[in-house]
Amino acid sequence: MKKTTVLQVCVAFVLCSLQAVTGSPVDCPDQDTAGTSCTISLEKLLERAVQHAELIYRVSEESKLLFDEMLISFGMNLHIPEGTMCAPKTVPVPMSKSEIQQISSFLFFPQDKWILHSVLILAQFWINPLVDLQASLENYENAPSALLNRSKWMSTKLISLEQGILVLIRQILGEGSLALEVPEETTDLLVSSTTFETLRKDYSAIYCFRKDAHKMQTFLKLLKCRQIDKENCTFF
Repeated sequence: MKKTTVLQVCVAFVLCSLQAVTGSPVDCPDQDTAGTSCTISLEKLLERAVQHAELIYRVSEESKLLFDEMLISFGMNLHIPEGTMCAPKTVPVPMSKSEIQQISSFLFFPQDKWILHSVLILAQFWINPLVDLQASLENYENAPSALLNRSKWMSTKLISLEQGILVLIRQILGEGSLALEVPEETTDLLVSSTTFETLRKDYSAIYCFRKDAHKMQTFLKLLKCRQIDKENCTFF
């Protein structure tokens, strides 16, 4: 009980901190009427995007811890096998920084475009599953309020991050958008009929979103390094 209480206090502190830090949107509120230009500097836009991605990942980690605590209170323990693939399987998303470096060798697909493409795929892929996760958690008996608040926060901030990525695409690539076909959710994210399957489905969603949130954070840090530091970038 003491461990749970300490965790809930930490969660409340982080949530308050996040609300203070993320007062500024990721996107560009003062762009011109045509939506083609942004008066905020590229460095500031990248800084906001990286900050949002870092916070989303942090909250996803805390959400998994809270879900683990809830499972213990139910007398259950779920395990996701190591090496489980979480990224959309029907769309090529690089799994590591080294893979991005290999991809960048192809002249027809510049590295920065691939990074933006990958982050946008991941952000758009997870928007609906996070909404479904939030709705599912609300049906639990005695679900921690901190977990419910965090699932709602992640869903809202992911949409904000998606909009920020679209602004970065316009600023860096000079494109209105990237034509993406977001894959349908996998069977692990579909509604299940039994209590155990519902728990497994929701736990898998939190586990996989945490992994993909870490990818988005890493890729955006790499993009910021390449765009701002350029030749002096020592990210790798």
